[in-house]
Amino acid sequence: MKKDVIRERKQGAIATSVAMQQLMLPLLLAMDATKRGLLAFVQQMGMAVLRELLATEAVQIAGPKGKHQLGRTHHHWGTGRASVAFGGRNVVVEHPRVRARGKGKREVVLPSMEALRQGDPLTARIAEQVVLGVSTRGYERSLDPIEPDIQSRGARKSSVSRGLVQATAEKLAEFVSRDLGDVDLCAMFIDGIEVAGRSVLIALGVTIDGTKVPLGIWAGSSENHVIASALLQNLIERGLRVEASTLFVIDGGKGLRKALKDVFGDRAVVQRCQVHKLRNVRDHLDESRRAYVARQMRDAYASTTASTAKRKLMQLASWLESNGEDSAAASLREGLDETLTVLNLGLPKTLARALSTTNAIENLNGSIRRVTRNVKRWRDEAMIRRWVALAVAESQRRFRRMKGHKGMSVLVAALRPAKDLVPEKKVA
Repeated sequence: MKKDVIRERKQGAIATSVAMQQLMLPLLLAMDATKRGLLAFVQQMGMAVLRELLATEAVQIAGPKGKHQLGRTHHHWGTGRASVAFGGRNVVVEHPRVRARGKGKREVVLPSMEALRQGDPLTARIAEQVVLGVSTRGYERSLDPIEPDIQSRGARKSSVSRGLVQATAEKLAEFVSRDLGDVDLCAMFIDGIEVAGRSVLIALGVTIDGTKVPLGIWAGSSENHVIASALLQNLIERGLRVEASTLFVIDGGKGLRKALKDVFGDRAVVQRCQVHKLRNVRDHLDESRRAYVARQMRDAYASTTASTAKRKLMQLASWLESNGEDSAAASLREGLDETLTVLNLGLPKTLARALSTTNAIENLNGSIRRVTRNVKRWRDEAMIRRWVALAVAESQRRFRRMKGHKGMSVLVAALRPAKDLVPEKKVA
């Protein structure tokens, strides 16, 4: 009896679902038809407005057709056909031609046609689509359909590629030349990412109100002192002010650490990324001990004071040595104090956690991986830098302020006295 009731309920639910689908289908078809109709209307009106604008400009330059006009300097010269960017495609537009009278008899380019040639919206559209994950080969298919009476030359792969080169070059030029004099820097994250087998170094600043600001990119590894120094010097040349002590959150690369010391001296307060440190220690361990050591390190880093954290980590290092894990113990002890800098600064817990790792820069790295994954052939380092700049620009639009940013005043107060570090405090 119970089974019959359940069966009837299932059959009733299926019947209801079918009925809803039958009711919704005409509505969905109507909505699709409405969308197509609206798109067709917009396309037709857009082309009509453009043709009318071109005709008006021709009359303004050469006067009305078929009417004698004393002192006329130009005359109408038939029509021509040109390709302009429209709806993400190159479409053919028939336009009036105007020619100067006299010896030169040179054709005059209409202002609207000149504007379309100077600022090609196709380039921006291509960049937008690629950022969304569309490959150059799939670009044409990603566009809305175009009306049959509008002659389109399509967007060939070569045209899309040229548009991408232009778009990414513009983003790179804008990014690497931007003046940084207005950035009230309080902290900086520096981390690297690998793109097409090559390392790229990225700098992300944090202002005193917790706003994240991409500062620079440089081809090379954080292990390379020359590369790291070049990045930092470039930021200074572009106006970045680091007059007071500043917190630098880094991955632990020795080249980068030395560069910070050379460029900023004692103004560089360094926080070594705790996640990188954990990974480095774990890589030295046998599989059976990795989980235990990771738990112990996380527990230590969650301590309320730096002294407590250091005591726990030193005990763990001794345990590792007693169990024959000398290399893991050495890795743990290396730069240990710099993994505890934010605890020494006495920052509120949420902000301390956000500034104890380079995770804040991972949003950038994620955007870079997403934008570059459809590139199948990398030509050179310049191409890598262009694409990274495009990804950074896209990622910046989604930035949120630093977690725990309401506690930034505590960080500012800790960094800007005469000494870099304040006495140890208990975390609130």
